[in-house]
Amino acid sequence: MIKKIIQDDGLLEHIASLPEDGREIFLMADEKVRVYAAAATGMINQMKTNHATGPLETLVLGQGYIAGALLSATVKGNDRILLQVECGGPIKGLNIEAWACGAVRGYLVNNPIPLEKPLQSLDTSPLYGPGFLSISKILEGAKTPFTGQVMLEYGNLANDLALYYKTSEQTPTLFYLSIQFDDKARVWGAGGLFLQALPGCSDDVLESLQKKAGGMRQLGKVLSEGATVREYVEKEFADYGPKHLERAPLGFSCPCSKDGFRSYLASLPDKEKESIINGKFPLEIECFNCASTYSFTKEEIDGIMGGLK
Repeated sequence: MIKKIIQDDGLLEHIASLPEDGREIFLMADEKVRVYAAAATGMINQMKTNHATGPLETLVLGQGYIAGALLSATVKGNDRILLQVECGGPIKGLNIEAWACGAVRGYLVNNPIPLEKPLQSLDTSPLYGPGFLSISKILEGAKTPFTGQVMLEYGNLANDLALYYKTSEQTPTLFYLSIQFDDKARVWGAGGLFLQALPGCSDDVLESLQKKAGGMRQLGKVLSEGATVREYVEKEFADYGPKHLERAPLGFSCPCSKDGFRSYLASLPDKEKESIINGKFPLEIECFNCASTYSFTKEEIDGIMGGLK
């Protein structure tokens, strides 16, 4: 992966002043509710820089990255989560891949998002339209992924993720995905929460958490002011006795490389190789997931193609 350089010195200074991105796990409400929490300001800014997203694209794709980071806390080792949305709205969909180690990558199908007229609010439902959300758990050693799918109902990623867990896994959950922009449309704070009811959790606790969620301080804003996501959870949910379990790193990362694309080119059918050899140089290949671009000279391609003419 090639990380593109963030050119805004003011933004870099702000990011450097914040606690490092990370993912935290808690138990609360007498260990009947699990909380996954993520601070992701640096990750979202690197995503924005690599994918060259505008504010609207940053909001939609950034929410996907935060969701992927939270979901990946539910797997272990080398396992990973694939979050996909396929829809009829202007974004057409998004694909997010997140590993248990905290690495996240992914892309919008349409970047930039084509709009006939500017949005009048931050309601994302017109951007999604009708479609489907699916989550796949790709477990090391398993022959096939474990995949569930629901039809989009809200056009709001947090709400549709909660619907997925209620429908596919019969688990009550709450998702909160927060991105705070400054007056220059820069990502100043970003993070998210994933609350999951465990066996034995009462309806009263769930109802009180639902009410609590409506009155919480904006997570992105709180993180932009220098607080840690752990401090946020311990303060906002103090009445539920949160018990911190563990912390893990989090970041925008992709395992792509020039060597990987070299192997891919070498494996192509001869007809496609001939088309490349007779094409323009340098040949540039972009990774969809992280927008890294790898350049190959004609000499490099001739070596890869094994002398094919």
